Amino acid sequence: MAGFALEIENLKKVYSGGTEALKGISLKVQEGDFYALLGPNGAGKSSTIGIIGTLVTKTSGNVKIFDIDIDKDPAIAKSMLGVVSQEINFSQFEKVIDIVTTQAGFYGITGSVSKPRVEAVLKRLGLWNQRDEQARTLSGGYKRRLMIAKALIHEPKLLILDEPTAGVDIELRREMWNFLKEINENGTTIILTTHYLEEAEQLCRNIGIIDQGEIIVDSSMQELLRKLDVQGFVLDLEDPLEEAPSIDGFPLKLKDSLTLITAINRDKSINNLFDELNNHDIKIKSMRNESNRLEELFIDMIKK
Repeated sequence: MAGFALEIENLKKVYSGGTEALKGISLKVQEGDFYALLGPNGAGKSSTIGIIGTLVTKTSGNVKIFDIDIDKDPAIAKSMLGVVSQEINFSQFEKVIDIVTTQAGFYGITGSVSKPRVEAVLKRLGLWNQRDEQARTLSGGYKRRLMIAKALIHEPKLLILDEPTAGVDIELRREMWNFLKEINENGTTIILTTHYLEEAEQLCRNIGIIDQGEIIVDSSMQELLRKLDVQGFVLDLEDPLEEAPSIDGFPLKLKDSLTLITAINRDKSINNLFDELNNHDIKIKSMRNESNRLEELFIDMIKK
């Protein structure tokens, strides 16, 4: 049975000015999980990540990475951890390939091992063609990719991503989603913080919500979403419509001529809607959940 990739116990952080950023949080992330850590600005996410990565000194509490205490064996714990921070953390005037090669050297990876590994990670992240360019010439999205390459070069067992797709266009974001899913399926545990709640819903199996230095939710994504009274659905149509049909109990609106959007209460069945649409000779080609249904629940949680 898999153990825990991360164990946090009664973690507290009080800054010198008296600000209590963390009020004794406890959290466990299973090995192999894809875990979302969400919360509004100032909730304590960055302090938590900083402490895990040993960049912020905790006031009290314990943190273990794969059962290694970060205070007792910090070097071993850090060797199993990769962190992609929000801020750019490389020299803008160095070449892409040199940045990743230097990072490999920090972990003692040199020569015959380093060269093919650097090439592989740059190719996988679509950076190989830019390998000889100075980092400052890259777009914002490609700089995010370079930060991920840096974090992955020593093949960490736990990867923490702090807002990895901030400022990234939609196409690049989808590519990064696919990449992150792939490395998670290959065994890397991932903890993700994001303001794009659709991202958390699409990628993560479990979720923690932190607010004002306290964990207010720690559950599976499915369990959390079941608490929603209303679910939104997007229905792709076989044939175009000029206007949305009127069906009692099911509010419908057209997004475009081939796309219907509806919101269904938990006490109603979507199969009943399909029956009604069929009676109107409207054929459904495919169905998916409407994005951002987590947003409504998240906002409700932090208000309580």
